[in-house]
Amino acid sequence: MALSDPTQSGEGSAAAIPAPIIVKKVTIVEGGHHGGAWKVAYADFVTAMMAFFLLLWLLGATVEKQRKGIADYFTPTLVKMRKESAGSEGLLGGSSITDPDNYPNAMGQTGTRAITIPRGVTGGPVEGGGRGELDSDKLKELRDTIAKKLVQRRQLAHLARQVRVMRAPEGIRIDLVDDADFSMFELGTTILTTDARGLLEVMAETLKDQSAPLILRGHTDSLPWRSGVTANNWSLSTGRAEATRQALVLGGVPQPRIARIEGVAATEPLIADNPADPRNRRISLLLLDGKPADRGAARAIR
Repeated sequence: MALSDPTQSGEGSAAAIPAPIIVKKVTIVEGGHHGGAWKVAYADFVTAMMAFFLLLWLLGATVEKQRKGIADYFTPTLVKMRKESAGSEGLLGGSSITDPDNYPNAMGQTGTRAITIPRGVTGGPVEGGGRGELDSDKLKELRDTIAKKLVQRRQLAHLARQVRVMRAPEGIRIDLVDDADFSMFELGTTILTTDARGLLEVMAETLKDQSAPLILRGHTDSLPWRSGVTANNWSLSTGRAEATRQALVLGGVPQPRIARIEGVAATEPLIADNPADPRNRRISLLLLDGKPADRGAARAIR
């Protein structure tokens, strides 16, 4: 009996070869890797922090006038827009704390009321702007006159850097300042140096034709006196103011113009961070605002 070959039969062949097994792996990911919403929130946070630090930098790197300009740039100017803008229902009603006339006594006042304008500032269409321009012109004219007279005397031209002209609350102040290379007086004395005498001659020529009363103020540095010396910075500063008065009167400034002389020692340093700095030694000539000096009222404190 012959055995049948399974390969010879179609039915037997199909039964002998198993069907291939196919494994299909399906991975379900919800919202990507941990989701992407956090990236948007992080980007918003970084943007907000950048804006915050930019604001801090602007506050620290600008002056009040610049900050006012920046605030005005982003502030609506129309009344209707302000009433409908963000913050209109709040404490300030949509206005800025730097708005004109918001604080009548503030130094940043820009209104037109004369009583609210600090002396010597510019601002406002009439009162403040007019006075500020006059002050600026007068200061410039005085600086130019002094500089021209010093240049005309060639040996004194280098002293132009020792003269500082500025606005003070009481009037115009001219500081004659010492430094490491120049001194108005011999060390520890009230004796004027040669250059200082020439400088005071120029000052006398400049001031003798004016009518404003003068206050002369002597300043010293804070260096202590050596032991055994009875003098002190108070008497020294007053003596130097008196020596300056004598030099100015000798140069042609009328005696009645001198309202008073003062010695303040080292109590008003020019370089506050270093009271021993030589630039703290100086003579201040203060031209007072107001009426000309009264001959009977003028006096000198010795």
